[in-house]
Amino acid sequence: MPALYLGHGAPPLLDDPTWSGQLAAWAADLPRPRAILIVSAHWESAPVSLSASSAPLVYDFGGFAEKYYRMTYETPDATALARRIAALMPATEPVHQHASRGLDHGAWVPLKIMYPDADIPVLQLSLPTQDPARLMRLGERLRPLRDEGVLIIGSGFLTHGLPFLTSWRLDAAAPGWSTDFDAWAADALARGDVDELAGYRAHAPGMPYAHPTVEHYTPLFVTLGAATDPEAPGLQVIDGFWMGLSKRSLQVA
Repeated sequence: MPALYLGHGAPPLLDDPTWSGQLAAWAADLPRPRAILIVSAHWESAPVSLSASSAPLVYDFGGFAEKYYRMTYETPDATALARRIAALMPATEPVHQHASRGLDHGAWVPLKIMYPDADIPVLQLSLPTQDPARLMRLGERLRPLRDEGVLIIGSGFLTHGLPFLTSWRLDAAAPGWSTDFDAWAADALARGDVDELAGYRAHAPGMPYAHPTVEHYTPLFVTLGAATDPEAPGLQVIDGFWMGLSKRSLQVA
């Protein structure tokens, strides 16, 4: 399986025919996963933690239509995947199995589009740090799962400057800080320049507006760490903007 980094949007993504169509088409072009492991920007927790298999969804958002709070995504038991992930972690970084936490919207919103039948076992892994090097090592430990048919996904948003948006329209024009950061990242990804990507605080234009907090950007490094060659240019499958934010998404081999 490849590994992916994607923008997960907010619940209204489910009603956006353009972006949801892009995600659905992307999934259709992939081999069918035996299981899915997703790292979302919305679960920052150390030590590394795993969601509970088949637990209720986390509705970690507010102010949206009532229908989004009634949505479900009931997937098959993922106990075997949890055991396999725990076995891949070193003794110095044990995995905590959360007893009741389900998938948050950074996981279930895109997966509901990509795999609407909910017939693939899914687990969510917490984001234990914002340090790119440590996240790369985490992705590297998870890399063997790809040979076992597991789709590894880092779920974030390539730009996420919500406090600095002047319009909440889905088709709003992208501000300069968003387009500048997106162009910089697109170039670095095309060159496979991991060091440049990791040095975003010092090198990326548009900071800190593009990421006043960085949890939507850093899942990228789990994806890159899981790549066979992190410095090989990946396939930038989706680009463009949604609500002025970059939805650029990546597939690595």
